[in-house]
Amino acid sequence: MTSMIPCGVRVLGTGSAVPDYILGNEELAKEHGVDPNWIEQRTGIIERRICSEDVGTFELQCQALKAALSDSGLEGSDLSLIICSTVTAEMTCPSNACRVAAEVNAKPAGAFDLVAACSGFVYAMNVADCLIRSGQYKTIAVVGCDAMSKLTDRKDRGTSILFGDAAGAVILTSDEDPERGCFYQKMNANGDPWPALYIPSTESQVVEGDIATTQLGMLRMHGKEVYKFAVSTFTRITEELLRETGLKPEEVTQFICHQSNMRIIESAQEKLGLSDDQVYKNIRYFGNSSSGSAALCFDQLWQARKMKYGDTIVLLAFGGGLTWSSSAWRL
Repeated sequence: MTSMIPCGVRVLGTGSAVPDYILGNEELAKEHGVDPNWIEQRTGIIERRICSEDVGTFELQCQALKAALSDSGLEGSDLSLIICSTVTAEMTCPSNACRVAAEVNAKPAGAFDLVAACSGFVYAMNVADCLIRSGQYKTIAVVGCDAMSKLTDRKDRGTSILFGDAAGAVILTSDEDPERGCFYQKMNANGDPWPALYIPSTESQVVEGDIATTQLGMLRMHGKEVYKFAVSTFTRITEELLRETGLKPEEVTQFICHQSNMRIIESAQEKLGLSDDQVYKNIRYFGNSSSGSAALCFDQLWQARKMKYGDTIVLLAFGGGLTWSSSAWRL
């Protein structure tokens, strides 16, 4: 039994992966009979990355984790646990995490998939921090990834203009300083409005009154409901975090949020009085990649040295379930 010596949690390294193919607004606009500017105005997106037919979540997860291991100076065998947050795993058994663990030779490290839709990466980071602090695990890899193009009906204008594919990975390890790591976290859900964002696999799972023509096995989204939920939730959970931690907005180096829609992010940013330097946005060029969004942001910020050891950062996400999560970290 591992002793319960108080410890903190430190970021060792990060990595990410995106497909090579870029799907721009011009191509989508032709398919849907709209102006490219209409798509940009509604979403803030001008292009998104899309997997080829023979590449998906597993490949992106492996690429991101290998990059993070390299950045950390570690081998897969140094890991105690791998957590893969995703809703686009190719198989439910085995989990993608187990296959990824085999790919990086991480045995006998534990491995499991975590399903919380767009909130998945923040959920997984929160869980990893707790597990390391428990003293049972020393070094954990968190991989946030979704290949949303695999579950998006290209003929459905409401979803095809939003979603893309991406992965990000973070290696966390125990640290002697118990003040380092996550010092506030919340993971919440309300299953009542789940039909606002769901993927039915059979006709019996289609919600009564749902008139969407999206094919089975593909994402169905009621945009207005999701938009209202996201705008109100983003602002509320951020205000709640600041109030309960006593943090002032100017004390936070980066607010790393799920890249849902540029209008949603900018609306919340304005209400909260946050500067552009504090709220990282990459949705313009990568779209909404569900669990991959905040993970990709984390890696891009870390690699660009826009956050460093000693900084305070905040993670925020909301998505299908409906789920939402937040956490505050001292790096």
